[in-house]
Amino acid sequence: MYKSPRGTSDILPENQMYWRILNKNIEKISLEFAYERIDTPIIEDANLFVRGIGELTDIVEKETYTFKDRGDNLLTLRPEGTAPICRAYLQHGMQNSTQPTRLYYVLPNFRYERPQSGRYRQHHQFGAENIGESDPYIDCEIIEYAWRFLQSVGLSMLNLEINSIGDKKCRPKYITDLKEYYNSQSNNLCKDCTRRLNNNTLRLLDCKNSDCQEIISKAPNNLDYLCNECKAHWQLLLLYLKDIKLPYKINSRLVRGFDYYTRTVFEISSKSNSSPIAIAGGGRYDGLIQELGGPETPGIGFGIGIERVILELKNQKVSIPKNNKNKVVIASIGVESRHISMHISSILRKNGITTIVGPSSKNLRRQLKYASSINSTHVIIIGDEEIQKNTLIIKNLTSGVQNIIPNISDEIIKILK
Repeated sequence: MYKSPRGTSDILPENQMYWRILNKNIEKISLEFAYERIDTPIIEDANLFVRGIGELTDIVEKETYTFKDRGDNLLTLRPEGTAPICRAYLQHGMQNSTQPTRLYYVLPNFRYERPQSGRYRQHHQFGAENIGESDPYIDCEIIEYAWRFLQSVGLSMLNLEINSIGDKKCRPKYITDLKEYYNSQSNNLCKDCTRRLNNNTLRLLDCKNSDCQEIISKAPNNLDYLCNECKAHWQLLLLYLKDIKLPYKINSRLVRGFDYYTRTVFEISSKSNSSPIAIAGGGRYDGLIQELGGPETPGIGFGIGIERVILELKNQKVSIPKNNKNKVVIASIGVESRHISMHISSILRKNGITTIVGPSSKNLRRQLKYASSINSTHVIIIGDEEIQKNTLIIKNLTSGVQNIIPNISDEIIKILK
């Protein structure tokens, strides 16, 4: 028997209600913030991610699905959303329109990583990108956008952490001092940190190994290294967050996994468990457009893991509104009544009423049991007597009340609408 590949999952009917409510809220919140939807291909030129994310990042080194197609083109299944959006921004000349450009997306991403709770090799992400504005009011807007969405679906106990990792002018000095500090601790580092020491130094602060936590706590504070421009940007962002009364915690050890991040980085997690679950994250990427061959252009965005949001909705026991529309089963007994059932079902569906023609059976009790098992609200019963009198029976399965009415479309619709 075949099974879905490891790290992937089927979205079964009983879970679709979560996806419906999330997509509905994504569209609503995005409209409120004036962001427009964009969709990009699942496959991209592999070099887009090498240049965009960084050749020595864990994602590019170990997690991408990269292959050659029959035309000998090196392609990668999309591992994240920002680089493809920036590629589309340049390819379609969006920089020539009124700036900033506001875009959002809901797309599957693919990473070959160890599957665990809320983390899959194929996962879905809701993200947004604001390209073309450097003022920190946009940083505040993007953070609020992500926060508001998570609140809109019913999540509580949210925690926002923010940091500024500087830019290409002030960050090199910090990385030099950070590397020097870690070299002095080289005998105590885990395997991953030893590998990152010379290739991806900033990610040393993101190590989750318990043996490295004390080393991280005593590392140089990157906020002490900010140049005057980065410091002014950072302080203004904090003021904007206070303006909108959005609670935050400064975490000077917070970094992101991609090389393109500059200045503002942030992460939103849930505090409902003993160990917080990161649900959303993002930051500023003022050099990415230029790295991809475009002009120097500021940008900032976020990504939210849909599967993680659903997991947290279940953890917090958030009630998801169910479809309250009537669902009707037509129970017919005999060949002639089946023809009448087909006619009535077509009329009801055209009028927006969910209708199922029940399974073939001469046993009415079995058909009623079927209707109850699929949570129908009403049953229409058509038997020999109803055919002779040109009537039918409508039974409300919630109240148990049943009515005999003429087999007239308007009468049926009036009761079931």
